[in-house]
Amino acid sequence: MAVRFGMNLFLWTDDPTQESLLPLYAELAAMGFDGLELPIFDADPEAFATLGRRLEELGLARTAVSVCNPDTDPISPDPALRKAALGHLQHVIDCAAAAGAELLAGPLYAAIGQFSGSGPSGDELERSREVLALAADHAARAGISLSLEFLNRFEIYLLNTAADAARFVRELDRPNVSVHYDTFHAHIEEKDPAAAIRAAGPHIGHVHISENDRGTPGAGQVRWEESFDALHAMGYDGWLTIEAFGSSLPSLAAATKIWRPLFKDEETLAREGLAFMKHEWQRRSGSAGDER
Repeated sequence: MAVRFGMNLFLWTDDPTQESLLPLYAELAAMGFDGLELPIFDADPEAFATLGRRLEELGLARTAVSVCNPDTDPISPDPALRKAALGHLQHVIDCAAAAGAELLAGPLYAAIGQFSGSGPSGDELERSREVLALAADHAARAGISLSLEFLNRFEIYLLNTAADAARFVRELDRPNVSVHYDTFHAHIEEKDPAAAIRAAGPHIGHVHISENDRGTPGAGQVRWEESFDALHAMGYDGWLTIEAFGSSLPSLAAATKIWRPLFKDEETLAREGLAFMKHEWQRRSGSAGDER
């Protein structure tokens, strides 16, 4: 199966079920994206089912992304918060399934922005695995795979490197759980991204193509040559999905620390980012079929 090229909708919204966004989705389909990545937070499954039908009509496949917050933290010592975390993840999985998504990605194992003042403890890792095991089983029944994204040390502390995530996935031992590799976070945390990809390779199930400044992929400092070389050499055949952030949504701009313009406009970023991904992958494959 050839790689597929996706676009994460955080660039525009944290609620993709809005009817007003349908013209944008049609435009992204016309650009040549194979699918869209849907942020899932508070909407209900029926709204996502409606969205899934609309995207299916446009020929767009779906993946999904979500996060945990302090009230739904899988590593909390409070059993009530861990129960809330599982309920949150199950709700997100149900919404993803309703939308016809095949995969749910993101840092699903801990709350973003919560720090203890030290590195992860064995108890925290074990608590997270316990919650994620139950969530993974729920996802399997819904036909959904989970891909766990390691984040940089300034956003989370449980999993910061590809090796951290691969070890967590191995110990979790669920066939529908993989590593989500994001080039932005790897640019911060990995001394050698190619080595990181090779080491985690068998476990990598999803990839975010994200520039060091969260702007247009290919226009910054990420070590793209090494990253694409390593992904291609390992036979990666999942999604290559652009994740970028701008200032059009104030809440997301604040959360992702976007204080200045990083690109001309969102649609230009999507078009140029897609062309960049396709070019880089096609020239390694030697086959126009992968570029589509």
